Amino acid sequence: MTRSELISRVSQRYPELYQREVERVVTTIFDEIAGALARGDRVELRGFGAFSVKSRDARTGRNPRTGEPVDVEAKTVPFFKTGKQLRDRLNGHDGG
Repeated sequence: MTRSELISRVSQRYPELYQREVERVVTTIFDEIAGALARGDRVELRGFGAFSVKSRDARTGRNPRTGEPVDVEAKTVPFFKTGKQLRDRLNGHDGG
């Protein structure tokens, strides 16, 4: 699902809201999650999952085309861990 599909579905579910209002809410939520991760904070949405940031150490990788060694710099990457209710729903359990 893309951002525009999410906005469209929420707009259809709540017809009393204007699509531009839904778009503003969705954008604000994503911006707040991104901002928290940029500060190194963890974002937990109960029943859905938690977003956090993990550090990856510098390492030597390989160029897949040539096989030559390539230095890969240390970096931070976003990480998402699903919540129990989401895992249960994906696996066909009722979550209770």
